Amino acid sequence: MIETAMNRRSLICGALVSAGAATAASASAQLKTVDFKFVFLSDTHIQPEDGAVEGVHRCFAQVAASDADFVVHGGDHVFDAMEVGRARADAQMALYRQSERLLDKPVRHVLGNHDCFGLFEKSGVDPSEPGYGKRYFIDQFGPTYYGFSHKGVRFLVLDSIGFKGRNYEGRIDAEQLAWLRGEFAILSPSDPVVVLTHIPLVTALECYEPEDWAASPYDWTRVMNGREVMRLFQNHNVLGVLQGHGHVHETVEVAGVRYISSGAVAGADWRGSFLGTPEGYLEVTIANGRLDTRFRTYGFTPPRRHDVPL
Repeated sequence: MIETAMNRRSLICGALVSAGAATAASASAQLKTVDFKFVFLSDTHIQPEDGAVEGVHRCFAQVAASDADFVVHGGDHVFDAMEVGRARADAQMALYRQSERLLDKPVRHVLGNHDCFGLFEKSGVDPSEPGYGKRYFIDQFGPTYYGFSHKGVRFLVLDSIGFKGRNYEGRIDAEQLAWLRGEFAILSPSDPVVVLTHIPLVTALECYEPEDWAASPYDWTRVMNGREVMRLFQNHNVLGVLQGHGHVHETVEVAGVRYISSGAVAGADWRGSFLGTPEGYLEVTIANGRLDTRFRTYGFTPPRRHDVPL
């Protein structure tokens, strides 16, 4: 079953490479971009408890009332599919899919680690079970990495979740790196590009994360081979890299490229702010060849407040 699922995934992604290349070529042919806004929100971590549904609905209603052209969900739609069985995972996913209708805008999806079904052994899920791992996301939303264009800007959506047995780390696999090289080979140096990822390529979170995280058995804070991806940005017009996962709002600039982490819709998993970042999302504006972001909160008060301090 695993081999079959992976073969199907390869077919999906292979077809997408061809389609994505053609779209990238048409994007490259557009010499002028049109100004627009979109929303990048991440880590909704929806669940039945702790007011999460109310919080997501409040957030989505605010986004729906905005003038954004579309929404990108940066991953971790549910909390959690990795450690639970089928019934719990499906119940959370149903909550998310129902809630997404409130956005009333086109939505693009990024794979998050919590969107991978049954990955941890404590879930009791066998890897042969239908929907195991990333297949759960693919069945709900489509390919785990892909490209799309909007008003002259090329968007590259990454799959930053690498599996290590029944665990995970931040990693961009070889197949995906080959696809990225193909995308950048087609784009001209002046074509505007925005990269979207769940686990950050670059983050300062390791400098101030909670001390007890140092004992983590996996490398989850950043993409471990992010340097390989960053090298592809050289001599290209990467307007910015939008990132989720860390639940903090921060910007780190490297070699002229800004790596912007969005914070989480869920804050500290629906218990308040996390390391100074409250519940929120990014409103993104692309105008005059520049990407700018504004962090927006939406007025959620958690029923059980426990802010995680610096």
